[in-house]
Order: sequence, then structure tokens, then C-alpha cells
Amino acid sequence: MKRVLTIQDISCLGKCSITIALPVISALGSETVILPTALLSTHSIFEGFTCKDLSDQIEPITQHWQKEGVKFNAIYTGYLGTAEQIDQVKEIIRIFGGGDTLVFIDPVMADNGRLYPAFDMAYAKKNVQLCEAADIIVPNITEASFMTDMEYREEKDHDEAYIKEMLDRLAQLGAKVNVLTGVSLEPGKTGVMGFDRETGDYYLYQNDKVDATFHGTGDLFASTCVGEIMRGRSWQDAMRIACRYTARTIEVTMKDPKKPWYGVNFEETIPDLISMR
Repeated sequence: MKRVLTIQDISCLGKCSITIALPVISALGSETVILPTALLSTHSIFEGFTCKDLSDQIEPITQHWQKEGVKFNAIYTGYLGTAEQIDQVKEIIRIFGGGDTLVFIDPVMADNGRLYPAFDMAYAKKNVQLCEAADIIVPNITEASFMTDMEYREEKDHDEAYIKEMLDRLAQLGAKVNVLTGVSLEPGKTGVMGFDRETGDYYLYQNDKVDATFHGTGDLFASTCVGEIMRGRSWQDAMRIACRYTARTIEVTMKDPKKPWYGVNFEETIPDLISMR
């Protein structure tokens, strides 16, 4: 059985980060080891949430794993709250990465043209250092624009030349495979476009855009990608399945009269994911 380490926060209520990564990757057949960066009562869309930073626990936990001789087939990072944690994760990759261990980075820090409130440009640039150590990175357009110093454009203003230039600039950061999420190259469509630095090939997948926005869908996409790659899929097939599954989950959630405003009903669609091809 493959073993995946996922490093991100735990939002006790909210359907995001580890509470998505753990069940999704496990359902796809890999042992999922968690390294929480913070403990939140809810995710940050809720008002008045509590947050306990766990930076001081990261080194003791990883030192214990070293003593136990723990190995990982993949290291997958999501939301990291501080620049210090980026440095800690770089050290974890140095210790536990290498060889055939996949390093999959989702540089969660921004969306819709703006950094999240907790972050500044120094943090955005710090993520560049993390992406240098990755095999695969999956930023959205906003995150990529901050890391590459390119102009941010809304979906309606995307064109192939703009997306390819952004991918080319991302590739210069060092990752082998660079994937942009939230790419829309025609009306009513959305998806991903990727670039394999070693082969020079681009890959585009678009599906029908679901007219709704839910928190945690980026985590659902990234976790599905990691789980599918661990099942032996190519990165292209993993991205395609993750796009389809995320769209399917949004559609199912929209039909629920009691749908949670704070996340998607991925629990209901995991059986669909397991059988997707």
C-alpha cells in the first residue's frame, strides 16, 4: 500500500484541508498520514473561529518518524499558515523526499486576484522556494500571478497565449509538472492546463462550468489528484478525473435542499470517484 503524507491545517468543521485530504486519499487506496499545521474550530469563512498554531509540534513529530524509519510515497502540502512553516516543510521534503517520493505542492494563499487576509507579498514569494522543491504544483491563476509577477486576469480574459506564458514562467521555478487550475478558454467551460517541463508538452482539460462557488473545492481537486497518481494514473489522467469529480460533487451539493454553505458534499460522491475512469 502506498503511503501519503499530507501537511496542512485541520479545520474541525468546514470540509477543507485535512478533513478532505484524509478521507479522499484513503478512499483511493493509500494510507494517509497527517501532519497538522494548525487546529481551527472552523475554517476561516466562519466568524469568530479559534486557531491554535502547531508549528512547535512539527519538528518533534518528524524527528519521531525518522527514529521509526518512516518512508512516504508522496508528500502533499496544502494551506500553510506562516513563512516559518514553509521552511519546516522544505526540511521535511529534504529528509523524507528524494527517490520515487512524489512532492505535490498546492500553494494555497490567494484567489480572485487577492491574497488571503493572513498573507502578504513576502509570503507569496516564500512559496516560490517551496515550489522549487516540487515535482508537481497546482496553483490557481491568482497564486501563479503572484509567484511569476504576471498580470492577473479574470476568467473572461483568459486566452491560450496568456496561460502558456504563465505556465512557462512557473516551470522556471523548478517543478517538473506545472498545472494551472481555474483555466477558462471558452465560455461556459473551466478546467486545468498543465505543462511538463521535461517533455515540453502541454495538457488541457475543460469541463462544463458549474455556476456555483464552494469553499474547499481546491482541496478536493488536489487531494483527488494525489490519490489518483498513487493509484498509478498519469498526472494528466489524475487532473482530468479530479476536474470531473470536483464538478460532479458541486452538482450533487447544489441539488441538496439542505446543502452546507461552507463546503461540498464530497462524502456523498466518494463512491462515484472510486469508479471514475
